[in-house]
Amino acid sequence: MKKKMKIAAIVGSIILPFALVTHAFAEGGRMEVDKDFYPYAPSLVKWNKTGADFTPPETCAECHPQQYEEWMGSMHSLAFQDPVYQGELNMAIKKAGHEIAKQCEGCHTPAAVVKGEIKGAGLTGLSPLAMAGVSCDVCHSITDHTHWQTPYHQPENGSMILSPGKDGEDGPILTKNGPFPVEEGCGEDFHECVQNPLFLQSELCASCHQVFHYETHTPLEATYMEWKNGPYAAKGIECQDCHMVEIDAFKRSADEFIRPKRDEYHHYFNGANFLLYYLTELAAKKSGNDELAVNAHNKFEMAVARLQAAADLEVSPIYRNDKLAEIKVRVKNMRAGHNLPTSLTNIRQMWLEITAKDKDGKVIMTTGTVDAKGNLPPDVRLLNSDGQNDGFHFALDPWEIQSFARHETIPPKGYKDVHYGLAAEKGQPITIDVMLRYRQAEQKVAEKLLSVVPDDIHLNEIYGITEVPVLPVIDMVKKSVTINKGS
Repeated sequence: MKKKMKIAAIVGSIILPFALVTHAFAEGGRMEVDKDFYPYAPSLVKWNKTGADFTPPETCAECHPQQYEEWMGSMHSLAFQDPVYQGELNMAIKKAGHEIAKQCEGCHTPAAVVKGEIKGAGLTGLSPLAMAGVSCDVCHSITDHTHWQTPYHQPENGSMILSPGKDGEDGPILTKNGPFPVEEGCGEDFHECVQNPLFLQSELCASCHQVFHYETHTPLEATYMEWKNGPYAAKGIECQDCHMVEIDAFKRSADEFIRPKRDEYHHYFNGANFLLYYLTELAAKKSGNDELAVNAHNKFEMAVARLQAAADLEVSPIYRNDKLAEIKVRVKNMRAGHNLPTSLTNIRQMWLEITAKDKDGKVIMTTGTVDAKGNLPPDVRLLNSDGQNDGFHFALDPWEIQSFARHETIPPKGYKDVHYGLAAEKGQPITIDVMLRYRQAEQKVAEKLLSVVPDDIHLNEIYGITEVPVLPVIDMVKKSVTINKGS
């Protein structure tokens, strides 16, 4: 009898979740957000509201000057002020409405969103906390997440819980979470310290580094899933182990799957977005802030170094009927723990530029060269993706994209083969010069977004530019090989 009851309980536990899922779909036709549980939807951030307020980063700097300097000029500190983001946000509000655009704001300045400070695009009248974007207190107030409670049962759209403090008998008590055991005197009389194992896990980052469509909850950015489904997760290498360390430690994490030591972690949060560092350096020089200019330039160089360490190329000839028929270029993801590229893969551009010359140096084939206006040729081999809307037509704007028509990104430790037709008799040597190149966006996309920044962001006054310059392009890998030498 007990055995039958146990089996029935197991069957019931299996059937019940499926029944609940079916009910959710039957009622609304979509996976709907519980707005009582997620009051800031479509941002899925939650706030345990008490009398304890969020702390501006300048206050944190008084006791943590090194961490503040590392954070300053980082992607986290610039997340809300980024003019490209502000252009996108402004366009989203005009086309889809501010309620939809809250999804973006909930990750780009979470504390200001839960406090109701953000009313739309632009920077006028905002507090230092709002302007600080993903500030010290945003991360160190994260106590937990609600990844399983989201409609997709995945991290998405800021599914984190913020708790900057608690109510005590004598008033609010600030509490700050961190990864390591609490030492005596931590926080002094300003805040309590709490050891939270979440800070050593990728799930801490997943809430905002996985963006799903606000209505269908299909992935637009899937950086966390790319990591989770790959070898780095299997080997215990987390986001922090690559993005919060110097370049040498990053390489060691990726090559040997060895986690950094405690004193190797820094608050850089450095990735591939070198464009924002480039713009920040321009702004700092324009305002006469030499310290920030140096800071931004160092982070720019760090981002370039990471890109140049991430991939490699192999060039091989393919013969048919004893004649050269094709060139195969294998693009390998050597050190990115997620796909290469990742994040907004329909916007990011990674491509191959290739030139073939005969024995006399005459160019017999070339493609992938950026012209003087920053445009790529139509036959370029792009390693990114194409988004599509609910009608399966090409879409670029994130509020429209519900699926992808093409994915050519490279999984961690994986590769993509790109073939070029090139015929020649054996014994006719051909020199192949190939480059893997990267930029943040297509030139026209950047020009469009920077042309629609809010009225209070003046590109000339802030950055000293009167028109959008040709976007920087990074040469990730260069190879030159001679093939077809056999007789």
